[in-house]
This record gives sequence, structure tokens and C-alpha cells, in this order.
Amino acid sequence: MKNKVVLYIAMSLDGYIARPDGSVDWLFDVEGDGGDNGYSKFYDTIGTVVMGRLTYDEILTLSDEFLYAGKPCYVLSRSKQADRPHVTYTDESLDTLIPKLQEASSGDVWIVGGGQVVQECLAKGLLEDIIITIIPKVLGSGIPLFPEGTVPSTFKLLHTEVMGQMVTLYYQGHD
Repeated sequence: MKNKVVLYIAMSLDGYIARPDGSVDWLFDVEGDGGDNGYSKFYDTIGTVVMGRLTYDEILTLSDEFLYAGKPCYVLSRSKQADRPHVTYTDESLDTLIPKLQEASSGDVWIVGGGQVVQECLAKGLLEDIIITIIPKVLGSGIPLFPEGTVPSTFKLLHTEVMGQMVTLYYQGHD
């Protein structure tokens, strides 16, 4: 069975995934399920993570240890970067990179973010599943999950899950 390409992300009620400066501090004081809100179960299905450079830079501010050190991690960057431990920088086009990663990965390929990467994945028809956790906050401005110019796309709602004050929506792409 082919590994899937999955977007798993949190979003504010008004559609933002980060503040204008890229910070995600607003995610950490919301009542959830009292545990990790299903993260460990999801992460166990993942073989490879992919993210944009700005998302990577923000993740580095969240912990002293790299959060995805146990999985191959690809950071999309237009500028040349020296690879770091646990990270491969690439400027390869997503339409060639993602199928290679699906083939080589020991699990699904997680598109971590951000909005520009999501936009490009949608434009190239690469996203198979979208899992969005809605955080009950209105930010008023920030980095949108679906930036202006994102191609129209249709997904089928598979199910929802309530975790404290948050709700997670599970979608599957279809034609």
C-alpha cells in the first residue's frame, strides 16, 4: 500500500496557522483532551516530515530538542543551506520530491506547513488527507492556512473528534 501525503495542522477559528510574525504561542493554553490530543497516535503513522523554511525556523524556537529528530525531515528552501542533523534542505519541486518520499518512507508523509507549502501541494494535487484541529481563538491576522490564490479543492469529511475545547476535522481528498 502506498504511503499517503497528509496535512496535519492546527488553525484558529479565523483560518490562521500562525501570528503575522510566525509565532504559534496561541496554541499552548487551550483545553484539550488532557493528554496529547491524539498527536502520538498520528505521529506513529508518519515516516517522513516535510515543511517550509519559515515553519522550520519557528519549530526551532519551540524546544531545545528538534521535535522530529526520529524521522527523516525535509525543509523546502529556495536558498542553498547546509544540511543539519536530522534535516535535509531541498529546493526540489514538490511534484517530484513527494512521490520519491512516499516510495522511500516507512510511513505516511506529513506536510507540517506552512501556508505556501500547503498551497503548492493543493495546486499539484498532492494532498490525500487533511486533518485540521480548530483552536477556539480568533487571531484577527496572521499567516493563513490557505493563502490567497490557493486553487479550489474539494474534500470529503470522514469524521470529527472533539477534544476539550478543540475539534479535529478529518478530510479525504476526492475528485
